[in-house]
Amino acid sequence: MSQRNYIYTKEEEEIIDYIENGNPQSIPNVEEEMKKFQQIARNQTQKRKAVSIRLLEDDIKMIKAKSIRDGIPYQTLIASAVHKYANDYNQ
Repeated sequence: MSQRNYIYTKEEEEIIDYIENGNPQSIPNVEEEMKKFQQIARNQTQKRKAVSIRLLEDDIKMIKAKSIRDGIPYQTLIASAVHKYANDYNQ
């Protein structure tokens, strides 16, 4: 196997140092964090169903503009809004 010279970012170097020193420390709320990431994983694996709806053209233009501002596809923005509404998120 050939040896490669990698250039790491500061964050990558900190991670490597953390692992190689063998001094890992748990975060104070590890159980809460684990539950949070487990829920995120479950949400990512849920089945999705295609739907067709009619929206006002001006609403679509505004949604597309906001999606560009936020750097996400407009369909993802719409799906996120529906998900938040369906799950009573108050944001």
